[in-house]
Amino acid sequence: MRVLVAARAVNRLGAFTLPFLTVTLVEELGASVADAGWVLAGFGLATIPSRLVGGRLSDRLGARATITLGLLGTAAAQLGVAASRSLVQAVVAAVVLGLVFEVYEPASQSLVADVTPPDQRPAAYGMLAAAMAAAGMGAGLLAAMLASIDLRWLFVVDAVTCVACAAVVRALLPGRAAPEPDAAARADPDLGGSSPWRDTRLLAMLGIGTGFALTYLQITIALPLTLSARGLAPSTLGLLLTVSAATLTAGQPLLRRTALGGDHVVAMTVGYVVLAAGLLANGFATTPWMFVVATVVWSVGDLLLLGHAHSLVAALAPDGSRGRYLAVHGLSWGFAAVLAPVMGTQLLERTGPTTTWVAVAAGSCALALAQPWLRVRLRGAEVVAHA
Repeated sequence: MRVLVAARAVNRLGAFTLPFLTVTLVEELGASVADAGWVLAGFGLATIPSRLVGGRLSDRLGARATITLGLLGTAAAQLGVAASRSLVQAVVAAVVLGLVFEVYEPASQSLVADVTPPDQRPAAYGMLAAAMAAAGMGAGLLAAMLASIDLRWLFVVDAVTCVACAAVVRALLPGRAAPEPDAAARADPDLGGSSPWRDTRLLAMLGIGTGFALTYLQITIALPLTLSARGLAPSTLGLLLTVSAATLTAGQPLLRRTALGGDHVVAMTVGYVVLAAGLLANGFATTPWMFVVATVVWSVGDLLLLGHAHSLVAALAPDGSRGRYLAVHGLSWGFAAVLAPVMGTQLLERTGPTTTWVAVAAGSCALALAQPWLRVRLRGAEVVAHA
């Protein structure tokens, strides 16, 4: 677990490229805002098979091999984006990046669940997120500096950190054989046999997760373009990413002292409401300091949501199938990555920043209202509550 946390923290130092991809396409390669949205949609579509492959490789080959392969492939694709000199080249590189971008994610999430008991999983996922947030503070500052020089250097540095992360994982994380699915998983029809797609509880989580990802991805898609529309420099985004990372890191001890962590559904309900408030504030912010305040608020909402969805999915998964279960749930980000760029860019182009963020905030409120339905679908206090 400590090796994984350290490796992902190294990787996080360079993981700041996606929020700048739309800006790079528009300002460096002359794409329109709408065209940039379609390019990001292509990237999102490519991440769907990427995550499925990652989940299957995780269950078959183990975490170390899967994480290493995924990170090296991501590094190569990032360099392809940096080297692009035309919009066509950038489109190809973005799609290739999507095909490898999510391979390592199900393996790292499954590894956390494998080495921690159920009642400690939210804290473990939170620790991983906190370490990545701490590294994200450095990432935000580095992004602000590089964005003021040349946006392409963002992708080069991200590639370097992917290689460094892969080297740490390969050298220090022990290899292990993935366990076989247990007999109960194959026999119990409620678990959907060996296929995650037949588990209706997982599909409910997938639906809610897609709504969350569709909402949250606007931070990386609509926020950079909103800053530009308000006349603020691209480096402002680096500052906001740093503020968000600092909020997530500083808030971890406070979160462990609250009663919200005792019930996944309650914690997520409150988290979605707070997230909505911060996203709404983005629509009315006009100065860097106003955006900083909005960022702190939506980051607190993100803090309250950390770890709970992954913990629920890990609890649903039969032995030997966590990689595939987490991969299927993670498809929410792939589905949203196809829709969110088009939705965000079209809303911005047709209605402007204020209406766009009002709509995004409304989506987060709808997710809060859906949580009681989710509790009924999951059926069982031993899954919903962990304390």
